[in-house]
Amino acid sequence: MKIAVLIKQVPDTWGERHIDTDTGRTDRTADVVVDEIDLKALEVALRIKDADKTVVVTVATMGPSTALKGLRDALAMGADDAIHLTDDALVGSDAQQTARALAAALGPREFDLILAGNEATDGRGAAVPAMLAELLGLPQATFLRSLEVSGGVLTGERLTDRGHADVRVELPAVISVTEQIAEARFAGLRGILSAKKKPVETLDATALGLAPGEVGGEHAWTRVVSVTPRPARSAGTVITDDGTGATQLADFLAAASFIKKGI
Repeated sequence: MKIAVLIKQVPDTWGERHIDTDTGRTDRTADVVVDEIDLKALEVALRIKDADKTVVVTVATMGPSTALKGLRDALAMGADDAIHLTDDALVGSDAQQTARALAAALGPREFDLILAGNEATDGRGAAVPAMLAELLGLPQATFLRSLEVSGGVLTGERLTDRGHADVRVELPAVISVTEQIAEARFAGLRGILSAKKKPVETLDATALGLAPGEVGGEHAWTRVVSVTPRPARSAGTVITDDGTGATQLADFLAAASFIKKGI
């Protein structure tokens, strides 16, 4: 079985994030890390590989040269090889263009299973896995909190607004997972050392067969038209209980439309 795992470098979730007001894009000049949800998706793939040593796990990302470190980190965890889509022509690509580039890279390799996190913590679009499945003509199962693979069939539990739904899909397929799926393992010293020797294939827009008008921010189907800085945090409202505290609290909640008075 061949498994591909999509990973993405994002601004460190423990730090402050900023939007470049000139470009409308996330500022990535600060510390960046592999998105935690993607590492959990990788963990799922590695557990499948642990149970069947014939499984080959490939990690793929689209990003600048600095994204190579994220690929090496994934290889250190146990992935076998990596694909790096990097080209100045890809800068500013939106979700649809990203999915198109990934489809061009992964499609010819005929993976049995493509895994991804359900949404990146920087954009939270939650659209790329579904778009990728559509472009590749593959079935999809998204937002899975658990999954099992057996006999060419994947089963799992998909989160819904009212609980979960049991899903079943035949492979090959595209799957996205939630934070509940697994806890990612740490890379050991042996993994870190071996990661330096594992192959990383680098592809640009030309190698992907993408025409200039298909990629890049100026050709994106969606774009940011304005950016408004987040307002400074205020001190909030302080309620002093002078015997009317409950009434003051109810009035405050009603004014914020959290409750309706008189019900």
